[in-house]
Amino acid sequence: MINTLYLPELREMLATHDAEGLREFCTALHPGMIAEFMEGLTGSETWAVLQHADAPLRAEIYGYLDQAKQIEICETQDRDEIAALIGDLPPDDRVDLLTEVAPSTVEELMPLVSVEDRRDIRRLSAYPEGTAGAVMTTAFARVREDFTARQALDEVIRQAAELETIYYVYVVDEASHLQGVVSSRQLFSAMRRPETPVRDLMEREVLTVLVTDDQEDVAQKVARFDFLAIPVVDDEHHIVGIITHDDVIDVMVEEATEDAHRMGGIAPITEDILEARFTTIWRKRALWLSVLFVAELFTFSALAQFEQAIAAVVALSLFLPLVISTGGNSGSQAATLITRALALGQVTTRDWFRVFRHEVLMGLTLGLTLGVIAYVRAALTPQSVLGNADRWTLACVIAQAVALICLWGTLVGSMLPLVFKRLGIDPGIASSPFVATFVDVTGILIYFSIAEVYLLH
Repeated sequence: MINTLYLPELREMLATHDAEGLREFCTALHPGMIAEFMEGLTGSETWAVLQHADAPLRAEIYGYLDQAKQIEICETQDRDEIAALIGDLPPDDRVDLLTEVAPSTVEELMPLVSVEDRRDIRRLSAYPEGTAGAVMTTAFARVREDFTARQALDEVIRQAAELETIYYVYVVDEASHLQGVVSSRQLFSAMRRPETPVRDLMEREVLTVLVTDDQEDVAQKVARFDFLAIPVVDDEHHIVGIITHDDVIDVMVEEATEDAHRMGGIAPITEDILEARFTTIWRKRALWLSVLFVAELFTFSALAQFEQAIAAVVALSLFLPLVISTGGNSGSQAATLITRALALGQVTTRDWFRVFRHEVLMGLTLGLTLGVIAYVRAALTPQSVLGNADRWTLACVIAQAVALICLWGTLVGSMLPLVFKRLGIDPGIASSPFVATFVDVTGILIYFSIAEVYLLH
């Protein structure tokens, strides 16, 4: 029945108070699919459906709802019920939710949340956005190294109801210093000898991240070593939380989306593009377009300097779009490759000379390739179009300009992301439109400087 269920049937069950049907709906499928079936319901209708799920399942389904609906439910429904829901959410998820909810709603909810959860929320909220502390969860399995395998397993079972994951069990001392890690599989396997001490099972060399580390660096580390979770420690090596693989996926999607937006010359947009306010999307798109438009005005100034050359050899203006686009394309291509390499950790700012050397060779090779094509095209131009210009001289000008501008665009596109990264600026800002605009202006100077040497002097 569930697979063919449509919104009218859901609304009919709500109208007829079909508790049994709604309970079956909430338990029949994966929580993520249940949330998808309710996409067309209002926040109030969605919450009414969720009342027929038990508390843990309700929190799980709620976590799959889109953010706008989560906020709507949180701000409009009974405060006591929402406070109970917040207590059932994973620690990192509830902090993310409360940062988006209206401050007045948060003030009403916080006194209703348990003291322990309230303390946990305030602690996680204190970490800066984009750091490991801001995305970690404080719900993780922990045992002492003097426990036996049986005691450790019993302790994990006792903690399980409050945990987000039990892939790894972290071994701590009385002061919560991280001593080591043991997998759940190892604990189960050790039940053949249940008196085996945890200290004999655990791995003492544990890869950790600092609570202040950048979330993108953490995501790269987890992906590189194929971890299911990674512990987060403070400066004194106290374990304060863990970052799980699902959080890492969220971070990678967020960072990739932000980079894609910046490389397209758009301020990062977190909202659904069709659901967000029109003025918000306009503002974020218009900002960069305006900056790039003003920058492009310098092309007018650059062209004005070579008015005499253009008047003397009109054919130069015919090849201008061809020559200039070469620099923008090569620069955008290089910027994309280096920005992506930085994101994946394939290169760092310390590798700048290796990148420079590589891109010089690549720029020369690409420039030679495009220069040959440009020479042939210019040489085939009818004399009636060329006017007084010598065919072969003009072909040399176009070919050399294309080659040099291609080299210049490649170097600019590859070096700018590294410079921005070194300055602590998101390298995604060295985006395709940004590089293309810069290379357009400088490319005009290169093109007409070569033309003046060959054709006017």
